[in-house]
Amino acid sequence: MFNFALRRLPFCACRGARGVSLQPLPRPLLSGYLPAIVPAFVPAFVPAFVPAFVPAFIASSAHAQSASADAALPAISVSANAAAAPRAVDPKLPASVETVTREQFDNWNVVNTEDVLKYMPNLAVRKRFIGDLNSIIAVRGTSNTQSARGLVYADGLLLSNLLGNSYSFPPRWSMVFPDEIQQVDVIYGPFSALYPGNSLGATVLISTRMPKQFEASADVKAFTQHFSLFGVNQNFNGSEASATLGNRIGKFSFLLGVNHLENTSQPLQFATLAKSRTPAKAGDTPVTGAYFYNNQTNTPTAVPGVNGEGIEHTVQDQFKLKMQYDFTPTLQAGFTLGYWHQTYNSQTSSFLRDANGNPVYSGKVAIDGYEYTIPAAALAPSLGHSENWLYGVSLKTRNTTGWNGEAIASYYDVSNSVARTANSGAPGNGPGTVLFGDGAGWKTLDLRSTYTPATNQAGLANHALSFGYHYDNYFVDNESYNTLNWRDGAATSFANAFAGKTQTQALYAQDAWRFLPRWKLVYGVRYEDWQAYGGSQSLGGTTLPYSDVSQQHFSPKASLSFDVTDDLILRASIGRAYRFPTVGELFQGQINGSAIVNNNPNLKPEDDLSKELSAEWAHWNGVFRFSLFQDDVKNTIFSQTDTTVIPNVTNFQNIGKVRSRGVETSYSGQDVLVRGLDLLASVAYTQSKIIANAQNPASVGKYFYRIPLWRANLAATYHFDERAALTLAARYSGRQYNTLTNTDTNPDVFGGTSSYTVADAKFSYKPTRLSEIGVGVDNLFDARYFVYHPYPGRTFYVEAKLRM
Repeated sequence: MFNFALRRLPFCACRGARGVSLQPLPRPLLSGYLPAIVPAFVPAFVPAFVPAFVPAFIASSAHAQSASADAALPAISVSANAAAAPRAVDPKLPASVETVTREQFDNWNVVNTEDVLKYMPNLAVRKRFIGDLNSIIAVRGTSNTQSARGLVYADGLLLSNLLGNSYSFPPRWSMVFPDEIQQVDVIYGPFSALYPGNSLGATVLISTRMPKQFEASADVKAFTQHFSLFGVNQNFNGSEASATLGNRIGKFSFLLGVNHLENTSQPLQFATLAKSRTPAKAGDTPVTGAYFYNNQTNTPTAVPGVNGEGIEHTVQDQFKLKMQYDFTPTLQAGFTLGYWHQTYNSQTSSFLRDANGNPVYSGKVAIDGYEYTIPAAALAPSLGHSENWLYGVSLKTRNTTGWNGEAIASYYDVSNSVARTANSGAPGNGPGTVLFGDGAGWKTLDLRSTYTPATNQAGLANHALSFGYHYDNYFVDNESYNTLNWRDGAATSFANAFAGKTQTQALYAQDAWRFLPRWKLVYGVRYEDWQAYGGSQSLGGTTLPYSDVSQQHFSPKASLSFDVTDDLILRASIGRAYRFPTVGELFQGQINGSAIVNNNPNLKPEDDLSKELSAEWAHWNGVFRFSLFQDDVKNTIFSQTDTTVIPNVTNFQNIGKVRSRGVETSYSGQDVLVRGLDLLASVAYTQSKIIANAQNPASVGKYFYRIPLWRANLAATYHFDERAALTLAARYSGRQYNTLTNTDTNPDVFGGTSSYTVADAKFSYKPTRLSEIGVGVDNLFDARYFVYHPYPGRTFYVEAKLRM
């Protein structure tokens, strides 16, 4: 990660991946594998770790070198202009890194935290509407349903929801609101030993700010979109309000924030039926109002109404408290408390009307002389609520050079989660199901010691070392019941349940060795001991327990860089990573009609070998990056249908091999061509293909699921002066497939996954030093595009900020 002291671009302090736990470890460290671990780790780990880590907390001032108040661990930053000295490579980040700062995204239309990533190179966020819970990162060869292939940290606290691997398990963006973000770094690929195999796609490091003096702020936004598709043609509105209060009093600092969001989405899903060729019968109810279109496979399809997630009204409230205390200039403790509460109500509607104009929700109907059967649940609404808590504590030293130590722990608790769904779309409080998801969550613990050497006159920094231990524990226990009143009735008869836990312990070591003035080698290894236990599934009153399983793997990494000139760096990186199965992939399942949709407790971990060649060039008031990459993933975990058995089985399975290769180019600069013009630009090509798949041979040689061939982003901000700025931006995503067999030949419709070009704009003006107003629009030309669900239409924003 490099940093250039250009106008409005502060230095970059990248955060490491750190996580948490608040209870004793339930399993002895790497039990049964010490004979293999000790020879490899102890000789290097103990002599360096113990003398450094423990004294660092006891007598950290011995190495104090006027550490920055908000430096990362280790404290490495670079300031340079276009003709700078060789730029230091952070030993934690031996691969491509892209950064967006507060000064940049303040000029974009940002409502939710994930919006700050919207113009990152070769990265997209599957965000269907403002306040969407299922906002998943897609990057390089990772699709927007492979949530377990991405890591998101906020100040070292893990926000990634690794309870499952789909759109239903997004990062908990809600534990950070945009006003507290200082900058965001995206690390591409699994090339650092400091991060687990879930970094296979990308690792997002969110750095938030702490006040230096008393401060207070208020921010109010309103937004609206007009959306028309099939039988829906109306406006959908929302608003957001946030406030912060903070101060630094001597050695103690705090920041308190609250946020309230309310929004109504466009229709997210429609009920569809294949166009009938069966003539209507005498008893069928004649109806009007249906719509017809050719679906993603060009099959004529009828649309009787809005169903499933429907038109979702969501209300979300956040509370965040961060506190820090500096015991000494180089020893700091921190505490984080986050709370997020959400309610949603998904409304459905029928387009069908009988002869008297009454809506029809189910049964046999006659449309244009043909018979259709509308299932009772086709137009069924749903609602729910949840409460989530995040607790985090940290203790770290912040010496500029020498040894540093850090301990950080966190606990994410889903304390209350209820989801209710009706059995029928008919009005009223009829029967339905209720799902209780209370008690799910995760705990993590990280201990780390690093050594940052001082640079001698020859420019050599010898060895920059990192050692660490990581522990995480994910757990889930969901129960579903029938109820006589789906809206608020008590649970009656039992329907199904599943439970299970996963646990990972890891040791890692990494060294950044500058062995010649212009050469640096970053190499390391990570050892992971993973197990899944306590798994069970209950269907129809029968509980089936599953045997415990475990895996142990080494993941070596290496990255060699060469400073060709003061402005040009070449780097070659290679790394192996193992992405272990999640609780949901292992233990969750159901029986749906004649198809079996079950769990798979015998999944193998994804085995990835990633390679990257990159060049970074500081020129024209910015940085150019060019990267070639290839990911070869064996045993890719993906939900598919095994077509080699009868009846077909649909579940998470191991796909033999998926290869993704491509090229990325990006540029980030300020005062580009003319003073005041800041520019972000990127173009990326990714070819992701299935090389082997024994369970679905028809998919071999086909493009992998939802990986566009091309992505391009452009965001240009012109600062008229210090008070006014205008941003014009565009996002492009090319051809991609919604099926493993690439049968979706008509992608730009509901049910397909579109190519799209979307333009955005925002004008910001500061009437006074402490106030700001903004007006903006996303999807300026009202493109209608889809990720199976329709994305939002043209959306207008107005915003007002006040700071003290």
